[in-house]
Amino acid sequence: MKPCVIVGISGASGAAIGLRTVEILNGLGAETHLVVSRAAERTLLEEVGAEALPRLRNCAHHWHGVDDIGASIASGSFPTRGMIIAPCSMRTLAAIAHCLGDNLLVRAADVHLKERRPLVLVARETPLHLGHLRAMMAATEAGAMIMPPVPAFYLRPTSVADIVDQIARRAIDLLHVFEPVARQWHGPSAPAATS
Repeated sequence: MKPCVIVGISGASGAAIGLRTVEILNGLGAETHLVVSRAAERTLLEEVGAEALPRLRNCAHHWHGVDDIGASIASGSFPTRGMIIAPCSMRTLAAIAHCLGDNLLVRAADVHLKERRPLVLVARETPLHLGHLRAMMAATEAGAMIMPPVPAFYLRPTSVADIVDQIARRAIDLLHVFEPVARQWHGPSAPAATS
């Protein structure tokens, strides 16, 4: 049986991270269920281009409408191995933190918290004000993992695609479903020999 993972994409900058997350999960053999907010559809078009939505539709096994509150993933009886929201807007994060399940994206996240399943929120906003930080704290106290999309510069990425790929892979690793797929740090390189 394929491990089932839900991916949500909300309307924050960094939409390519959500797309790459779905692509990687597909390559790992996961059954992916996708929820994309209307604002995320616009951000995908702006940041990735017209090919973004067709690419998502080709990779995801199931696409759920954000208003379909009666979808299978809205119930705790539907078995999943975890959920990633990448990127996670502050509106979505605040709704999750305060149990405001007014759409399927937030409801599915709330289900993961109540069922004690992994929920990774790739929170995207900068700078952060006190309201953002309090929402992050409340979501963390409820059981979510907050993962800002901070580049791993120590891995010396050479392109934006490298950065996006590593962030997506790191989010997937936080579910602890698959063998690690992110590049790992193995300590500093040996110093160059002196003559």
